Amino acid sequence: MEIRVLKYFLTVAREESITKGAEILHITQPTLSRQLMQLEEELRVQLFIRGKNKIILTDEGMLLRRRAEEIVDLVGRTEREFDEHDNLIGGEIFIGAGETNAMHDLADLIKKFNKEYPQVKYNLYSGNADDIKERIDKGLIDIGLLTEPVNIEKYDFIRLPNKEAWGVLMTKDSPLAKKEYIKSEDLTNMPIINTKRSIVQNEIENWFGVYYEKLNIIATYNLIYNAAIMVEEGLGYAICFEKLVNINDETNLCFRPLYPKLETGTVIVWKKHQVFSTATAKFIKEIMNALKA
Repeated sequence: MEIRVLKYFLTVAREESITKGAEILHITQPTLSRQLMQLEEELRVQLFIRGKNKIILTDEGMLLRRRAEEIVDLVGRTEREFDEHDNLIGGEIFIGAGETNAMHDLADLIKKFNKEYPQVKYNLYSGNADDIKERIDKGLIDIGLLTEPVNIEKYDFIRLPNKEAWGVLMTKDSPLAKKEYIKSEDLTNMPIINTKRSIVQNEIENWFGVYYEKLNIIATYNLIYNAAIMVEEGLGYAICFEKLVNINDETNLCFRPLYPKLETGTVIVWKKHQVFSTATAKFIKEIMNALKA
């Protein structure tokens, strides 16, 4: 597969039209159609269902779209890294971060690094720890900010000093809002919105003990923003970290910590034995110097 042809494919997939794709790519429609047919022959699959007004990706086409986006992105990154000047630190650093208050610490490190190396650009990807680890393994992310528990055997890492406190997000008019903290038995038979990560669910299950089987888990989430909207609409109680949702006089939300306290650590990780760009390597060194001090 040629990168050029993958870019052709992605353009057509985005526009859902070979005609529009040819216009954007500034090539003729027969040329583009021929390139796509050759790609299908090379892969021995049908990538498109060609309708009257638009084309639709097959399941194989959807898979290729995901992989092609990753390949094109990685090629672009590689080209940009080789374009960096030896005497001027520039380029891009790709960072993945989960939803954690520790992002303030990472942002502070980026701010200090940016003052020293203003030519460096930062690409931030948000997701849970599993998403970020997958992208690190594929070379799409250089550095990840992960919440524990997480398997970090494949990575070099540095642990952040502060921990995240678990609690319950609820509406201000809910019965449990009158409490200072939430015990495991308080949530029995309540509609619960829980984190989707199975390894974290295990930690929460251990905290609840025998009461976990009595929870009425109505939904799961990977990022808290949309879950918070569900809570605000009165759908249930979300088990989440403190300080991730904006709580003020204008919102109908409040947060109550768990008791006994349940806390989670955070780590900054990067792949072992990885050859990084000059900018990324320097930033990792800055992270280690700052957090080991």
